[in-house]
Amino acid sequence: MRLMIIGSLDGQIGAASKIAMQRGAKVAHVPDLDAGLTALRSGQGADLVMMDATLDVGGFIRSLDQERISIPVVACGVGTDASIAVSAIKAGAKEYIPLPPEPELIAAVLQAVTEETKTMVFRDDAMAKVIRLADQVAPSDASILITGESGTGKEVMARYLHSKSARAGKPFISINCAAIPENLLESELFGHEKGAFTGAATRRVGKFEEANGGTLLLDEISEMDTRLQAKLLRAVQEREIDRVGGSKPVSVDIRVLATSNRNLLEEVKKGNFREDLLFRLNVVSLELPPLRDRPMDLEALSQHFIEKYSEANGVALRPLASTTQQAIRSYGWPGNVRELENTMHRAVLLANGPEIEIDAIMLPDGSKPGDHAGATDSPSAIPMEDTTGQIQDSAALMGASSLVGRTVADVERDLIINTLTHCLGNRTHAATILGISIRTLRNKLKLYSDDGTAVPAPGEHNAAPA
Repeated sequence: MRLMIIGSLDGQIGAASKIAMQRGAKVAHVPDLDAGLTALRSGQGADLVMMDATLDVGGFIRSLDQERISIPVVACGVGTDASIAVSAIKAGAKEYIPLPPEPELIAAVLQAVTEETKTMVFRDDAMAKVIRLADQVAPSDASILITGESGTGKEVMARYLHSKSARAGKPFISINCAAIPENLLESELFGHEKGAFTGAATRRVGKFEEANGGTLLLDEISEMDTRLQAKLLRAVQEREIDRVGGSKPVSVDIRVLATSNRNLLEEVKKGNFREDLLFRLNVVSLELPPLRDRPMDLEALSQHFIEKYSEANGVALRPLASTTQQAIRSYGWPGNVRELENTMHRAVLLANGPEIEIDAIMLPDGSKPGDHAGATDSPSAIPMEDTTGQIQDSAALMGASSLVGRTVADVERDLIINTLTHCLGNRTHAATILGISIRTLRNKLKLYSDDGTAVPAPGEHNAAPA
């Protein structure tokens, strides 16, 4: 766990650092925001930033976003001034910690960051086989290709491999090859020298150098342009990179992991992926089965997410009702573990009574798992049969037919308004359930209001879409 502390924290820096180090964190301290950005650009990575709430929290987070540096930020301030805490959270901070720091609170924040990235929950034999193979190959330095549908937990598996390797105490660096424009990806991977291109005002260390000594995850590697694949091949093969605009190669000591939700052999045949690069990355292959092929994991994962979000939101821990469990088992979960997690998060917030009933379970399209009766968008899914042998797909067709002829914008509007109505107009609660930022929600509500749609005000519970 690498912690970067920014600012003086009114003399509390020593206490915060001591507590963090006692909890096993490696702590670096910088005096201000510019020094923090400079350290991060130079390859001094961090898993968490703890900064003085009196500094420009929002500006710092925007700078991280602009430079595609993904690190959670926690704001700290002396006392319990509610306005400072609210401002920090609105600016994008994940949490606010009052100072002087309490050991339990610091420990909880550090634990939340570390556990979130390493938790591997499974019970099904199909997943157990994959875990056994992962445990066997994790100690080596071999490159590993992790494949599976979107949402099956490929990045979680990558972090698990790193935590079980001899490099566990070193950096784990991830880069999403699909999320960064092609013309910027080379610089993100290999870094650049000052003046290498327009906008390169300072030297920037790339992900390969940042991961030196540790593990580099190339997420969604199949989305990388073939031109850049040639440069990546050399880096993987020689463990040597060239910064953009640089004059000499830089040696790196890393282990490379890669993920893909595509069949890379098929991509090679289509000319979209280099065969020699595939051979270099695919020393060992781990294929994660989809959630519909892991029925025993449904219960384990559901319980894990319910406990996680009940604690995070300070609500009572409720079990799933038997009818809810049956509906969850009958659904195909085309979004896999990611879809299940979002659904359980909403359920925790929406549930009333001693158990989580089916009414609290809402899928992204606004339907219930039971409405689909085992149907899924995946072509490999097998329809479920009843005791008479008849295919039970009518409920899925009915659920789909209710959306036919409607625009995506209309469905999204109704989902947002219905969720807000359920939350009695509470914007923050609704945004959490929907999985969007409060700013995005407010912007959409303004558009709906301008178009004449009745938008529930805080405390209202009977407004409906116009």
